[in-house]
Amino acid sequence: MRKPQAGDPSRADVTPKADFLNRRQIMAGAGALAMGAMAGPAFAAGIDAKPSKYSTDAKPNTLKEITSYNNFYEFGWDKSDPAKYADQLVTDPWSIEIGGMVDKPGTYPLDDILKPVTLEQRIYRFRCVEAWSMVVPWIGFELADLLNRVGVQPSAKYVAFQTLYRPEQMPGQRQPGIDWPYVEGLRIDEAMNPLTILATGLYDEELPNQSGAPIRLVVPWKYGFKSIKSIVKISLTDKQPPTTWNQLQPREYGFYANVNPTVDHPRWSQATERRVGAGLFAGREPTLMFNGYGDEVASLYKGMDLAKFY
Repeated sequence: MRKPQAGDPSRADVTPKADFLNRRQIMAGAGALAMGAMAGPAFAAGIDAKPSKYSTDAKPNTLKEITSYNNFYEFGWDKSDPAKYADQLVTDPWSIEIGGMVDKPGTYPLDDILKPVTLEQRIYRFRCVEAWSMVVPWIGFELADLLNRVGVQPSAKYVAFQTLYRPEQMPGQRQPGIDWPYVEGLRIDEAMNPLTILATGLYDEELPNQSGAPIRLVVPWKYGFKSIKSIVKISLTDKQPPTTWNQLQPREYGFYANVNPTVDHPRWSQATERRVGAGLFAGREPTLMFNGYGDEVASLYKGMDLAKFY
């Protein structure tokens, strides 16, 4: 990941407004987090997000590419299934249960979580474990902001996440293959890293359902399956939490899932990647260690055997 420079692309540079999804605007506002208090939706005329120093200068993918080619198995196993079936998901109202080793456990309406937040645009590389990649202009805020507000207790070592379980609206959850609901986890220092965000928007609009609405995790130096979607529960714990793909195939999907071109998946190489939208005759690109974010995160794994702890 290069160092930020003047003239980095902003959200106005990446795609025309006419190409954005025609959806209701994101919940936003100002004020203190009212822990446990109910609040009605506060809609803005648009997402006013400041550009981030952490953004890459790589050209973002189009909105169509990002929203029509993605994995969200709650809606089906084909990459086109989320775009086909996600509209039936109801995302308003939405709350997140936060518990475990925190000072202020509770179930918080998303409106209240977002009220004190300053949204940022984060143009991040996104690398799937299947060896395809994108560049995505997320809108969101640092996970550390939320964790600090609820108070992380000193004994907490990990953060566990859980996706919504609602099979009547998520048809993939009615199919065998995964022990629903989807769960993921991070080490506490990974969760508190400034690159780790909770995304609530994409380009200049509310996050589309097929991309993990209304709120999802984005951890850009890890393979995409770590960035859990449609979060309803966050728990702080002193034990490494179970994670869905690691439980299904521990030999193929490690807990850490750091992008690493030197450690192959048992069934394919991770040394290169196919950029979605690059064209039929475009060559594969070399994969970067930590997806290009080594300056920001390599110190988290100092002394670790990254082939063993993959």
